[in-house]
Amino acid sequence: MPSSRLLIKNGTVIDPAQNLQQRADVLIVDGRIERIFDSGHDAGIKVDRTIDAGGCYVCPGLIDVHVHFREPGDEEEETIASGSAAAVAGGFTTVCCMPNTRPVLDNEAQIEYVLREGQKADLANVYPVGAITKGRQGRELAEIGSMHNRGAVAFTDDGTGVGDAAVMRKALQYAKMFDTVLMQHCEEPALSGGAMHAGVVSTALGLPGAPAEAEQLMIARDLLLNRTIGCRYHVQHISTAWSVELIRRAKKDGQCVTAEAAPHHLLLTDESCRGYDTNYKMNPPLRTEADVQACIAGVIDGTIDILATDHAPHLAEEKELEFQAAPNGIIGLECALGLYIKALVLPGHINWMKLIDLMSTQPARIIKLDRGTLKPGTIADVTIINPDTNWTVDIEQFQSKSRNCPYHGWELTGRQVATIVAGQIKWALAK
Repeated sequence: MPSSRLLIKNGTVIDPAQNLQQRADVLIVDGRIERIFDSGHDAGIKVDRTIDAGGCYVCPGLIDVHVHFREPGDEEEETIASGSAAAVAGGFTTVCCMPNTRPVLDNEAQIEYVLREGQKADLANVYPVGAITKGRQGRELAEIGSMHNRGAVAFTDDGTGVGDAAVMRKALQYAKMFDTVLMQHCEEPALSGGAMHAGVVSTALGLPGAPAEAEQLMIARDLLLNRTIGCRYHVQHISTAWSVELIRRAKKDGQCVTAEAAPHHLLLTDESCRGYDTNYKMNPPLRTEADVQACIAGVIDGTIDILATDHAPHLAEEKELEFQAAPNGIIGLECALGLYIKALVLPGHINWMKLIDLMSTQPARIIKLDRGTLKPGTIADVTIINPDTNWTVDIEQFQSKSRNCPYHGWELTGRQVATIVAGQIKWALAK
């Protein structure tokens, strides 16, 4: 089989794993990083293809540990193939699929199905996340061991939290046994069911609210349960100020805890719901400006470890229901990078090195994946980003099958221009 050689030249390489940010060329041979060297020293190197990345950042491929691809069961909303196309169009080389499908990803056969369909799509790397409990019912543990051995990279009942403390304690113990990460959708069941954040705006709109305490109580409970167990515990889509503070204190105490934030909890507040637009309905709900600022502060000081989209497709007719009856969730894979730049980089909260760390290096570390770096010898998953590109979000151009996105028409700066998976160009911005 002939050798495949790709040269990315004239770009600025950013790799947090190597603490590297410098103008350099990257040579990829047979799907792996061969070497990184000073730009202009490529004389005599024979390659099959060259990408001129002048003015761009060359980064390890972006990783999203929290997406919903709806397959099996709701393929009209998204499939693994269409979701993978959306991922690479957004600059993501790796995604992790949540288990709230129909049927639920709660056994080895379902894990195998997602892996197989991801390989057939042949775009992004697609990894399944198994359910913590059978059917996501919160009563009996799912087959955590066999799913882990087959390739599940983490476990969660995302969409609902595990409400039974005894079940959760046992889940933490099992996850510790297999050295896998337990991801929790933190929402106390007795306080769930609201259509939006419980506060002044929900009262004015006459909508039932979901209080911030629903999230905070479950985080506090799980942290207490895990103190003596030491499982790798991960808080999904954190949204409140006190949630951030609970994680901050737990980290200071030496607990093994990580957390993620989504774009909407860094950019939007419950004020967006005043028009009853269901594209602003999600779970956890949009909170207050104080909560947004606390989440941003958590990103800045390292309390929040990674960024994840919580890409959640829905049919237009579902989102056209009245606010209280419409399903939660929005899509965001294809505009997430620009949104994070807007929320965090352009205001000066973090630099580009930190952004790539949050979107690639740290996600790989949390799920123990051999990705998230451009070190020679590693698999060549690469995202090329033009930080100066000005563009407008147009949902009609999305690769996703769904259109439930509140960012249509937003003007953003900074965009992915090429996505390379194992040395193969899977997506490139049309010139």
